[in-house]
Amino acid sequence: MIETKSAKAFYNTEIPSDWEVKHFEDVAAIDKESLKGNTPKDYEFDYISLSDVDSDDFKIETTKQVFASAPSRARRVVNQGDIIMSTVRPNLQGFSLIRNDAKDLIASTGFAVITAKKCSNEFLFQYLFSSGIERQFYQLLVGSNYPAINSSDVRKLKISLPPLPEQRAIANVLGKMDEAINANNQLISQKELRKKWLMQNLLTGKKRLKGFSGEWKEVKFGAFLKESRIKGNSGDIAKKITVKLYGNGVFAKSDKTKGSKNTQYFIRKSDQFIYSKLDFLNGAFGIIPQELNDYESTLDLPCFDINTSKVNKAFLLSFVTRKDFYKRYDDGAIGGRKAKRIQVTEFLNIKPQFPALQEQTAIAQILQAADKELNLLKTKTDKLKEQKKGMMQVLLTGKKRLKLSEQDFKDLRNTGLTEK
Repeated sequence: MIETKSAKAFYNTEIPSDWEVKHFEDVAAIDKESLKGNTPKDYEFDYISLSDVDSDDFKIETTKQVFASAPSRARRVVNQGDIIMSTVRPNLQGFSLIRNDAKDLIASTGFAVITAKKCSNEFLFQYLFSSGIERQFYQLLVGSNYPAINSSDVRKLKISLPPLPEQRAIANVLGKMDEAINANNQLISQKELRKKWLMQNLLTGKKRLKGFSGEWKEVKFGAFLKESRIKGNSGDIAKKITVKLYGNGVFAKSDKTKGSKNTQYFIRKSDQFIYSKLDFLNGAFGIIPQELNDYESTLDLPCFDINTSKVNKAFLLSFVTRKDFYKRYDDGAIGGRKAKRIQVTEFLNIKPQFPALQEQTAIAQILQAADKELNLLKTKTDKLKEQKKGMMQVLLTGKKRLKLSEQDFKDLRNTGLTEK
């Protein structure tokens, strides 16, 4: 890439003198075609609702619909090469580019369908994620009671456009970053499936690790967990903790408001086991991390000292955060009743089947290795996204220019996109 001098201003950002500022309606058709009321009732199509677009990887899931029974919002006709842009909460970036063949594809009227005419559709798609568009969305939504824009708003959105060959080159660079991010995310999905398989099999004894063959034994949680009740600040504004659902950990509570006069708080220590009485059936379990030592919770989030001579704490956490474990009590199996809250006595009387401590530790080590691998991949995705964001800041504003060879220009012109 090479630097270039800038000469025009666009949203307080200078752009190169050979770039143009246009409205979307100048370079694209917005909602070009819609189904009419006289559409045959038996017309079958693939429908895209607002919830069908994944803003992380741009993937779309569709449902088969027949016009006679389809949702009333199923009207926008979508073709290959079109961009669909959610106009409901557009700041959440529910956007996608239809790159594959599109036959009988219909989107909700909650989308704007953008058909590029005088610019690269790939460039326009990438530009939807730029800070310039984010600022325009903010200006349109600020003070609004409902976070949505309309087709007229989309038509008036502004875009800074380099010459067409440069548009294609920029879109290609940013598209390569998307490919790298998506490839890494696919690997994450594969590793998550592998971990799920490991948990389903190793934590139930369906598969045994080499060298272990002893019988798993029924044991009460109360045999290795002891409730801790160290009185705390009794409702003063203090450091409090909360337990996330589905085994997603223990965090400092963001709400720092003062508790009621009669609320009793208890001091919690790192490495204690904690669960939510109210959200037991949603997997609200955790081990308190070191950084939350001496934080507090009420008795609705009871805590327990763990006897590590009888149970491996990592194995314990993995065991209870399996959906197969906590959902089995959804039918009232604890204490023979349908309970809103799972009380401490009931919890401690649960009798799971556990292997010997040595096998628990071996299983925990395998699951921890899987977690470490997943965390490294997720960190890589975050870094790639940051890299792309940085590239967008300089490429979509012209602060850095791509140096195109004569062959690049020739290849780009062969695509049919030529300069005016």
